[in-house]
Amino acid sequence: MRVVLQKVNHAQVTINHEVVGKINQGFMLLVGFAPEDTQEQVDYLVHKIINVRIFEDGDGKMNLGLGDVDGAILSVSQFTLYADTKHGNRPGFSLAAKPEIAEPLYNQFNEKLRSAGVHVETGHFGAEMQIELENDGPTTIIYEK
Repeated sequence: MRVVLQKVNHAQVTINHEVVGKINQGFMLLVGFAPEDTQEQVDYLVHKIINVRIFEDGDGKMNLGLGDVDGAILSVSQFTLYADTKHGNRPGFSLAAKPEIAEPLYNQFNEKLRSAGVHVETGHFGAEMQIELENDGPTTIIYEK
């Protein structure tokens, strides 16, 4: 499982010119799965993400978490995180989980975030989406389990 986390001032995902998910301050997450991923990886990364302290405190130190700033999450499925770029110029995607594996894990991931008390907006699994965001920092962290 791979997650690219970007700390954002705001972010939104649009499908067919309609905004389907929108947040203010918080995390924009791009989420991808490998065929062998399980609930264990989901649980581990949910724990890491909801506890990461990357918002500035009064002294300008990265010391506050998502809950401390009343932040939200925009979570978007992203199978291209498993692009194989070793051969040729066109990436292959055979390292990514098939939709029948990835979609239930993606849904579980988002539900676990919500059950931890985080407001979560999403795109639609497998849809063609456009994402707009304002990265804060910029701060980007890559998680892999």
